Order: sequence, then C-alpha cells, then structure tokens
Amino acid sequence: QAQLVEAGGRLVQAGGSLRLSCAASGRPISNYVMAWFRQARGKEREFVASITRSGEATFYAFEVTGRFTISRDNAKNTIYLQMSDLRPEDTAVYYCAAQEPVNSGTHVYDYWGQGTQVTVSS
Repeated sequence: QAQLVEAGGRLVQAGGSLRLSCAASGRPISNYVMAWFRQARGKEREFVASITRSGEATFYAFEVTGRFTISRDNAKNTIYLQMSDLRPEDTAVYYCAAQEPVNSGTHVYDYWGQGTQVTVSS
C-alpha cells in the first residue's frame, strides 16, 4: 500500500500562489493515476485535478482550469499542485489521492493523504 503525505498548505492572500506537494512512500507511484481533491468547510469533497501514470495527460475541474497545474515526478515519488491566482473560494483542505489500475476510468481512488489546509484571505 502507498502512504501519501501532503505538505505546503498555508494562509495566502488572494491573487497569490502556492505549491502543494504529496510525497508517497511504501511503493512507487508510477503505476497510479494521481489526483488532488479538496473539501471546503460545509461542502462535499470535490475533484481538483488528476494526472496519468507517466504525466502525459492532465485533467482539471472547471473552476481551477488555467490557474492550477498538476505535475508528477515519479523519480521522487511525488506529485505537486501549483496554484496561482488564488481566490477565497479556493480555501479548503486539499487531499492527495492515488488510483490503482483496476479502478481506471472510475472516480474511485484507493489511497488518500491526510490533507493540508489552504486558506486564501480576501
């Protein structure tokens, strides 16, 4: 099993930028689709972005398209979420997730991090 640990969340001003990281241990992430989700207070967890196993394709929620970039470094067993032009509505706990190949094409993710808090002040 993979263990995922997010880092980088903090308080930032609206319009600012922030990079989150998710470090995996226990096994390589090269065989996993990786993704970021977020959950705002009082809201359900929602999809943010995902990246295919070799990084050849990325997918984004409409709300973050053009502002957020997901990337991966399989050699470092780490994925990233570069966030720019942050808005107060981006405030949420951000979670890293990994998907086993058996769940390819579904919304099911098998491994989750503990989350990191991102707060964007107005």
